[in-house]
Amino acid sequence: MFYHYLVPELGPDTVFTADAAKPVAELREALALGHTARPVLVGPVTYLLLAKPAPGVDPGFEPLTLLERLLPVYAEVLAALRAAGAEWAQLDEPALVQDHGGAVLEAAAHAYRELGSLAARPKILVAAYFDRLGEALPVLAEAPIEGLGLDFTGSAAANLDDLARVGGLPGKRLVAGVVDGRNVWIADLERSLSTLATLLGLAGRVDVAASCSLLHVPLDTALEHGVDPQVGRWLAFARQKVAEIVTLARGLAEGTGAIAGQLAANRADLASRAASALTHDPAVRARAAAVTTRDTRRPQPYGERAAAQRARLDLPPLPTTTIGSFPQTAELRAARADLRAGRIDRVTYDERIAAEIRSILVFQERAGIDVLVHGEPERNDMVQYFAERLNGYLATQHGWVQSYGTRYVRPPILAGDVSRPEPMTLRWTTYAQSQTERPVKGMLTGPVTMLAWSFVRDDQPQAETARQVALALRDEVADLEAAGAAVIQVDEPALRETLPLRAADRAAYLAWAGEAFRLATSGVRADTQIHTHMCYAEFGEILAAIDDLDADVISLEAARSHMQAARELAEAGYPREVGPGVYDIHSPRVPGVAEMASLLRKALDGIPAGRLWVNPDCGLKTRGWLETRVSLDNLVAAAREVRAEATGANG
Repeated sequence: MFYHYLVPELGPDTVFTADAAKPVAELREALALGHTARPVLVGPVTYLLLAKPAPGVDPGFEPLTLLERLLPVYAEVLAALRAAGAEWAQLDEPALVQDHGGAVLEAAAHAYRELGSLAARPKILVAAYFDRLGEALPVLAEAPIEGLGLDFTGSAAANLDDLARVGGLPGKRLVAGVVDGRNVWIADLERSLSTLATLLGLAGRVDVAASCSLLHVPLDTALEHGVDPQVGRWLAFARQKVAEIVTLARGLAEGTGAIAGQLAANRADLASRAASALTHDPAVRARAAAVTTRDTRRPQPYGERAAAQRARLDLPPLPTTTIGSFPQTAELRAARADLRAGRIDRVTYDERIAAEIRSILVFQERAGIDVLVHGEPERNDMVQYFAERLNGYLATQHGWVQSYGTRYVRPPILAGDVSRPEPMTLRWTTYAQSQTERPVKGMLTGPVTMLAWSFVRDDQPQAETARQVALALRDEVADLEAAGAAVIQVDEPALRETLPLRAADRAAYLAWAGEAFRLATSGVRADTQIHTHMCYAEFGEILAAIDDLDADVISLEAARSHMQAARELAEAGYPREVGPGVYDIHSPRVPGVAEMASLLRKALDGIPAGRLWVNPDCGLKTRGWLETRVSLDNLVAAAREVRAEATGANG
């Protein structure tokens, strides 16, 4: 599941000041309601590790060097919380579960020696989650703090053995995250109780908890009236997870006899899931097992493909396109709501979608865009739309989770073996192509993103699930090609963000992720051009994996980073075509022609004109039509200006 955060931008001259008003006010509100509350703050080390150099600051600047300046601010906030009645304060340090050298570990040790030695402070609980704490565990175990919160789910289950190796946490409080706070499946209560029983011998006190904040899961399964009741018993949203925590705490304190009924029901629900036809489709499993290496590689080398595609598409240098979606207007959203509510019928709705597609195509042709898109007016979300059309996925009605700020998403639940009962995008893609002479891209969401932006099943390796999704998408790609699509885009914006936190786990992940993408896309002819898209990530660590996707064209974010991604690909010798975004679609600001042309010239420093595409950073779904029209007009004008320069120079 994906989440966004505001990245602090810091420099050598940054000055920190304390403002405890918000956490103090929230604490007082909780205390006034009669609750025992533990304020939660991001820890100082994580805050600095997630920061980056501010614009104009030397890119080599290390924000962690500001730790000594930051700690007195934390001391002030902790003192204010103590004065307001806080017995405990939690400092979250999830960045410490990554691989770190001595400098970071020394910084963590110093930070908690300093904060732990404060006279006026609450008791301190440091929490780390999403993976094993590893090298930082002995550092925090020895720190003069009163408690440690650890994740014991998934790959973080290794914390159990690591804790035993360091001698446990004698005299300290351990908040044991044995209920998965990031996924929606019921816990195996007996397994969790076994973990908790072992932990009792490793800490002064053990509290039962979720592995992390429950903001990552929806609120309540009781709201989901459209889910089969038996399947619903496999699910645990936030309220159900709290109930699991209460049950486990009681079992830990009073013995398993006190929760015998809950344990029996849990065993039955787990067995039901394991034996279900939804989770085990023999045909899907046989097809996935039959995949060979030949199925995951295009038979023609890129050079041969590029020549065939140039001949078929006949595009100019620096061809222009967009990433896929166009503005989702209030009228479109209202039409979908009217269809769901029965206020309009399917024929009326389809007429509305067809009219929107025609309008989008006319605009693109007038603007002079070379490779068109149909604009995706029929799609609610780039993952949900496909999930609703694939066997093995469940859609929720009220399963909203926060992505960032006030933006919420409703991730589907990947519950069983995946197959495609019928084409998903063919109708509207072929309709769009019938309305224009220019090529229209087929638009699909890739297998890795289909997993990453869903609640994925936890009862089999993700590599196997990805292979099943890839095979379903492979069928869709084949249908699009058979219908005449010359360009097919398979988006993988989640490839980088799903990269495991620990370096030791990354090679295996990138291997199955790359295989899944290639399996979805490798069945096409040489003259069918495969695009992919990625956005808003640091790509430097996965350049080899991007190359291994073997896409003919990759488009990616580059405007905000001033073409950093293009430079990195050029330096790595990336051999295929690239579309570094020339304007940031996450801002309402409309960039001018000169600004976009300047970015294109920077891209040309490393990528020859024959391999350079011109496009926005990302899809245009969240933008308004007025800014979209002006921005794309400017994009085409910039492309023509730089194209003339490049072809003139070549001539």
